[in-house]
Amino acid sequence: MRQKGILLNTKDIDLVNAIEELGDSHAATSHETPLREDAFEMDDDLKMELIEKHFKEIMHVLGLDLTDDSLKGTPKRVAKMFVQEVFSGLNPKNKPVAKLFENKYNYSEMLVEKDITFYSHCEHHFVPIYGKAHVAYVSSGKVIGLSKINRIVQYFSKRPQVQERLTVQIGNELREALGTEDVAVVLDAYHMCVSSRGVKDVNSSTITSFYSGVFKQDEKRREEFLKYLSMEK
Repeated sequence: MRQKGILLNTKDIDLVNAIEELGDSHAATSHETPLREDAFEMDDDLKMELIEKHFKEIMHVLGLDLTDDSLKGTPKRVAKMFVQEVFSGLNPKNKPVAKLFENKYNYSEMLVEKDITFYSHCEHHFVPIYGKAHVAYVSSGKVIGLSKINRIVQYFSKRPQVQERLTVQIGNELREALGTEDVAVVLDAYHMCVSSRGVKDVNSSTITSFYSGVFKQDEKRREEFLKYLSMEK
């Protein structure tokens, strides 16, 4: 006997068909995170309320007993985590303000910030991506507080992502914030959508890079940056 299911309207059916046709072929869009124009018309409290409601329904469909002491608070916790933590980078109001300072030391070599830990989520399966970001820039007369580099990495990480887009977003933001074209970014990350499902390869990592200005034009500068990343600790 067939169980009762959720009724789908025509638009839902079209979406399901489109997803089935797409399968594992992950189409790229642009370096901008795909957001609707009305993405921030709803305040965070209402978003959390609605996510809690819908996640409760997901748990119900999975057959979980929401009266259990261990589970009954889960929908609220997930809603708060989504909005205030792991996807907080979607909201422009959370973007870090990059205050610049005069380069009074006249430091003209590259500055490298390596091993910046980041956590993100794959936008195809909503499972974690985690790894290290390595960033370098050459001052054009201004410098930035070191912690702001970490915050920029984390801001763009805290949204559903693909690693290629994340790398470009960090690179472009650093160029704009620092007022220099001389920026390099390398991300080395593990994808739970690869290690915990599908092919289940727990050993492979993914490396992406962004080079602009002198790092793109001067091979020696780029090699110097990469050499710093391989330094023994």
